[in-house]
Amino acid sequence: MSHPALTPPEAARWARRAGLALPADRHAAVAATADHIHSVVSVLRELDFGDTPPALAYRAAVAKETRDAAV
Repeated sequence: MSHPALTPPEAARWARRAGLALPADRHAAVAATADHIHSVVSVLRELDFGDTPPALAYRAAVAKETRDAAV
């Protein structure tokens, strides 16, 4: 699903609503970054994880460490 690009004035408005001081020279960069983040999250939302259990269900395998006094 596509979305309209966030404009620099909209980025400034959202920053003000969040109580953030955003200098005028940063509006375009913040808008571009927010658009990039939105596009990445959109792709992640389309992934089908099916029956993949949450990360807490996995136990990391710990390899046995061989200790050697040699330097």
